[in-house]
Amino acid sequence: MTASGEELMHVVAARALAGHRNCFVGIGAPSAAANLARRLHNPELVLIYESGTIGAKPDVLPLSIGDGELAETADCVVSVPEIFAYWVQAGRIDVAFLGAAQIDRFGNLNSTAIGSYEDPKVRLPGAGGAPEIAANCPETFVIIQQSTRTFVHELDFRTTLGRGVTRVVTDRGVLAPDGSGELVLTHLHPGVELEAAKAATGWPLRVSEALEVTEPPTPEEVAALRALQAAR
Repeated sequence: MTASGEELMHVVAARALAGHRNCFVGIGAPSAAANLARRLHNPELVLIYESGTIGAKPDVLPLSIGDGELAETADCVVSVPEIFAYWVQAGRIDVAFLGAAQIDRFGNLNSTAIGSYEDPKVRLPGAGGAPEIAANCPETFVIIQQSTRTFVHELDFRTTLGRGVTRVVTDRGVLAPDGSGELVLTHLHPGVELEAAKAATGWPLRVSEALEVTEPPTPEEVAALRALQAAR
């Protein structure tokens, strides 16, 4: 069973959640990866969404943080202020999983606007809780398609500081910050040429001396992901 680049990205992101107790989940690709992780790699993983749902176990991928599927399947639902004050700020989250429209070499994220803020080409959903999440969670993973449109030399708008980003999973590989905070390519996905990953990056991409090739997805992982995505 052959996986697409996007499917491989989701599978690799899901694997990264093995061993974690809980995850603060963003909507979209982060949610797909987190729910796949709970099904295959970490059945005890507690999924927490910004709307206040703790221990959500959706049978279908939620369309937004306000999707009723989250509340109906959660262990409990608390207020948004409690989520941030008691869980995020108090350091009770293991890892957060976010998406973005743009990322720079230091893991800073843009989810606000493409083009100038005053007169944007595209107005995006905005920050939500991402700035506070990235600043307070011990680890922040980012899942994002890798191209020169998304991996940019300079963000059009800096929504979220990248100092808490510890892993970036793309459809081409995996990156992690080095001692300087700059993202370095640590894993290259099967079938992806190194030069293609560099060409898809809007800055001179640095490569780890110990660069590894990602373990290919198993048929079970691909089948589970496709079933999850088809359920809605």
